[in-house]
Amino acid sequence: MRARWLVVVVGVLLTGITVPAQAANILSNPGFETGSLSGWTCSGGSVVTNPVRSGSHALNGAVSSSDFAQCSQTVSVQPSTSYTLSGWVRGSYVYLGVTGGTSTWTPSAASYTQLTLSFTTGASQTSAQIYVHGWYGQPAYQADDISLDGPGGAPGAPSAPGTPVR
Repeated sequence: MRARWLVVVVGVLLTGITVPAQAANILSNPGFETGSLSGWTCSGGSVVTNPVRSGSHALNGAVSSSDFAQCSQTVSVQPSTSYTLSGWVRGSYVYLGVTGGTSTWTPSAASYTQLTLSFTTGASQTSAQIYVHGWYGQPAYQADDISLDGPGGAPGAPSAPGTPVR
């Protein structure tokens, strides 16, 4: 079995077939399951155990008349690369977006509703700040299972395969 696997891998390398990279969530603490805001910078945010979409914790954004309770996270990204941001939110006028880029929102979600957007980084962009927030004077919102799918970190060119040994 091991020899067959090795033959397949070598065959793929020799034919030049590229296998697309799998998308991975590059956010830290995306479902707030640490029980804290670790990885996030928040104003008016806390972690709650109810209501949650999945797991045992979610973000609660305590909006006020002077603060829309934004929570954000800055991550390393690769230039000129497509990413998908999604998250589950509950509340009135809840926004999910990328600082300096696109955003999406819901005017009212009595139960958890998924928000999703796609964006492409700039030619020299190496970081992106994603955020979730409510709106001034609205009730508290909740957010859970936030995901930024795409390659993280600095791009690395794969090395050329070595010469096969017989």
